[in-house]
Amino acid sequence: GPAWSQEAIGFVKTVSGSAVIIDAGKSITAAVGTPVKTGNTLKTGPGGTLGVTFKDNTVMSCGPDTELTVDDYLYAPGTDKLKFASSLSKGTLQVVTGVIAKLKPKAVTVKTPAAMIGCRGTRFLVKVEP
Repeated sequence: GPAWSQEAIGFVKTVSGSAVIIDAGKSITAAVGTPVKTGNTLKTGPGGTLGVTFKDNTVMSCGPDTELTVDDYLYAPGTDKLKFASSLSKGTLQVVTGVIAKLKPKAVTVKTPAAMIGCRGTRFLVKVEP
């Protein structure tokens, strides 16, 4: 794909237990400092947790047995290109919103198998019931 899609949009800040980042079909063991890119899936095992800080200071924390894909991430405040779309297929996700949500709240969404969840204030929790 185009070079820009390979750019890191965030980095792993915290990790415990088993957690991987799936990048173009390859599983990378998550460690502090591992880059996260658009299109990546964050995946934790039964006892794992994973926290990622994105370029706009959004913090996403995945609980155990969680699978989250970053579908779209645009952060260019000067040009009003702001979007943060992700999909939670299972598990729990805690979000502390950053600059994107402050400037454009509707631009932050989490899709789950049941519904599309918009940004709720500065902190919100999303849970997919098994």
